[in-house]
Amino acid sequence: MNPEKPEPSRIVILISGSGSNMQAIAEACTKREIDGEIVAVISNRPGVMGLDRATSFGVPTQVVDHTEYSSREEFDVHLMRAIDEYTPDLVVLAGFMRILTPDFVRRYKGRMLNIHPSLLPKYKGLDTHKRALEAGDKEHGVTVHFVSEDLDGGPNVIQAVVPVLDDDNIDTLRTRVQVQEHVIYPIAVKWFVEGRLTMEKGDAYFDNEMLPDSGVQLNA
Repeated sequence: MNPEKPEPSRIVILISGSGSNMQAIAEACTKREIDGEIVAVISNRPGVMGLDRATSFGVPTQVVDHTEYSSREEFDVHLMRAIDEYTPDLVVLAGFMRILTPDFVRRYKGRMLNIHPSLLPKYKGLDTHKRALEAGDKEHGVTVHFVSEDLDGGPNVIQAVVPVLDDDNIDTLRTRVQVQEHVIYPIAVKWFVEGRLTMEKGDAYFDNEMLPDSGVQLNA
């Protein structure tokens, strides 16, 4: 008698807005490209498009509104309680626009991923496309990384490199980068749920080999 197939990995996704990366991951799960199940989508803002998108996939949603809490620490405690109700194997930050407290990060260390629209370590924080254009960069892109206590500073998993065109503006560059976001985030989640991607002693490993500082690089 064959042993029973393991249950799909349980994924909780945190959003603050449109949820386009969440949708890309949900589509990959629906197609069984990712052997995982999104068990909840949690937003810190009510009424955002991402909640409707999650509902269209039949995914339970919840709002933990950060404006209802007097401190970042209090909000994070309530958010952790909400997440832990779903016993996730992986927590995915998909356009979640909150700086997390060290206690929160430590709780999900090694099982929390984030996506950031730059080739980290360049351009941590906001306005990444504007900054790349102002610097005259010939390449820009997007990075999926493990979350550490340093803002946008955890070990890189995978990057998509996007050429900066001579006639690019912020909107055109953002649009092309976002296309690549929807490619590489499902890949990173797939690797994690397959057990091929891990974080050990502050470094990212793929198939038991330590990844370079850039992570795996793909050219768009």
